[in-house]
Amino acid sequence: MAQAHRAIVSAERFAPNQAGPPVRVLLYSLRRLQGAPPLVLRIHGGGFTRFSADSFSATDVAIARMGAMVVSVDYRLAPMHPFPAAPEDCYAALCWAYDALEIDRSRVVVTGSSAGGALAAAVSLLARDRSGPRITHQLLHVPALDDRLSTFSMQQHRRSNNGLTFEDVAEMWHVYLPPGTDRRRTSRYAAPARTKALAGLPATFIQVNELDPLRDEGLCFAQRLLRAGVPVEVYCAPGLGHGAVPGDSPVAALAQRIFDAAMLRALTERPPDARPTPGVASRGSRQAGVPAG
Repeated sequence: MAQAHRAIVSAERFAPNQAGPPVRVLLYSLRRLQGAPPLVLRIHGGGFTRFSADSFSATDVAIARMGAMVVSVDYRLAPMHPFPAAPEDCYAALCWAYDALEIDRSRVVVTGSSAGGALAAAVSLLARDRSGPRITHQLLHVPALDDRLSTFSMQQHRRSNNGLTFEDVAEMWHVYLPPGTDRRRTSRYAAPARTKALAGLPATFIQVNELDPLRDEGLCFAQRLLRAGVPVEVYCAPGLGHGAVPGDSPVAALAQRIFDAAMLRALTERPPDARPTPGVASRGSRQAGVPAG
């Protein structure tokens, strides 16, 4: 690709949001595009409490250079804005982008890392349950999916020296979930591993890291998606902890290339026609408030 064609244009917009104030989003795309690009809704990580849409612009630019329209969401952060603020903001951004931008609606991807992976999965659930925009792929990178902290890897790496500990994850869920939350009935839109019915979710790529306490919740989620008939690809990066970045090691660099390849396939492959979703009824307006369950 010629260098001129790799130039990125960016813009700031504010998406209407029935569940709160307008949501700030950052848009990235190639300066020169032929036809309507696929849409990538990208949701940053940070334990639900840190960072912003500006924090990982290099990642957004890299995805945009694959030919996508990238919408990076500046969702409200806990503890000032606990659940359901963040998933509502992300879903509002998706609905706005789907309706307002000139994009290819047959290729819509949501992606996020760590807490952003939880929010990306929540957006897929909301879109399914509210009969909202059709998401064709979700790419979840070392996602935090389960507030119960009961997996083998959570105990195995309880005192991990690889960037994340049991105590870190416990504190994350403590500040994200509203005070008084009945943890026996945590909403599936907060902790997507709580979802009982997974049929009808988009084709999924999940990366987990071997030494990450979150590893097994990603693997368990992938298995359950497969049993529900959802196409799934899983990659476990050997020897990596939660916070590994491509420059850390050859394995981390390989993991990034595998994730990038999965993203490129999501952006270029034409998905099959949507299949009916058994047992999932519309919950009114696609911008309605988050149900309790």
